[in-house]
Amino acid sequence: METSPDNPSNELHRIVESARRLGVEMDEGEATQWLIAISAAKGAADVEVNTREGIFGHRISMLDFSPKRLDYFRKIGHLVEFADEPGVVETALALSGSAAQSRIQTFPGDADFFERVNIIAPTREAACQILARVMREKALSSVKGPTYKLIEVKFGSYPFALLTASGQQKAGSPIAWTPADIQAGQIDGKLADGSPATVTWEQVSLEPGWCKLDWVVADPIENQLVNASNMLDVTWEAPDGGIVPLDGYLDPYFQEVYLESDSIPIFTKLAKHVDSNALDDYVASLEKEVHKYVGSSPNYGKAAKRMYNIFRLTGRYQEAAYLRELFDEPSTVLYQVWSLIRTIDDTFGGGSDIPLETLLGQADHLILTVVDVLEGEKETEIVRMLLRLRGILSQEQAGQVLSPQAEAARDEVINLVNNFYYEKLTGLPGIKAYMESLAGEK
Repeated sequence: METSPDNPSNELHRIVESARRLGVEMDEGEATQWLIAISAAKGAADVEVNTREGIFGHRISMLDFSPKRLDYFRKIGHLVEFADEPGVVETALALSGSAAQSRIQTFPGDADFFERVNIIAPTREAACQILARVMREKALSSVKGPTYKLIEVKFGSYPFALLTASGQQKAGSPIAWTPADIQAGQIDGKLADGSPATVTWEQVSLEPGWCKLDWVVADPIENQLVNASNMLDVTWEAPDGGIVPLDGYLDPYFQEVYLESDSIPIFTKLAKHVDSNALDDYVASLEKEVHKYVGSSPNYGKAAKRMYNIFRLTGRYQEAAYLRELFDEPSTVLYQVWSLIRTIDDTFGGGSDIPLETLLGQADHLILTVVDVLEGEKETEIVRMLLRLRGILSQEQAGQVLSPQAEAARDEVINLVNNFYYEKLTGLPGIKAYMESLAGEK
């Protein structure tokens, strides 16, 4: 049920008391100010422009963004962004995910980007060919460097079931291209009867589907690794001015902060074509993700972040206020464990050229941060587990499969982080009930 932010005192006071019992330091005054601000944002124009910083986005999204690390994100943006081609390709690059909520997420996870790519072409087929070209050029130009490595590119779908080096692929499933696959322009495999078959980059280009690029980036100054991704929303602009999304759906803009005010014209042109039911569709897609993350393979940290976006957009403002404070808690440094786990998986596989010392530096930085911000039994347990994991990783060989001992240490850390978030979420009756309702869905 939607709750009004206009007179939140009684319900908010109960949530503040619950938060304190759960060890979450929730400032009732600050939460009330946020409720007032989100109420004002809901009744104002959709998009807000920060002329001083040259950024813009949905008003509710802008409430959660801090420009403090804007230069850092713009630096990574130069790696992941696509170049404009006058009269052919227009782009608008934005931050998404936790990077777009840096005001409340004291310890954000990955550097997630979202880019609108509008292709002006005489036909849809021509637009798809241009997309195939620019994606391949982008991938091959950013395969590896002193501080980065391309992990994979999502482009197209398997036209038939195929057994590849990565395993059995279902017909219609998205294709994850490795840099070697992209260089070759094809993926080889076997059909069900054992006969050889090949899927080419060109072959799948007419139905590009889910387009996404993933890198792992090393920061030589901070000696940390970060997973950087760029999710593309590609549209074709026909000669008559019509805008057609190449994957059949034009994404809404409820969680992006755009990095350059120069891209306002292209954003405005595309935003006019966003479906009137976009908010409902966006919430429904987030609920599917929450259902997945509270299911058989849980990730309660990711579930919490998606629930925050659902609650703030659907009027469950008190629960959103609680989660907003939770992400600003020192203890949510534990969310960075997921980034460490992912960079471990990326480094130990695929012939990574990023030195093992950089990964160990990432682990050291996380351990020191945990020691600095956490106290008591919780700190002792997580530090013990992280030190054990780091010690085992130091004996591993980058580019090779993790040993069973390293896998066990990795899973031990994941379990501890999941337990932390599960306790904080289920301790609030409204959120617990919501999770249970989604978990019970088929």
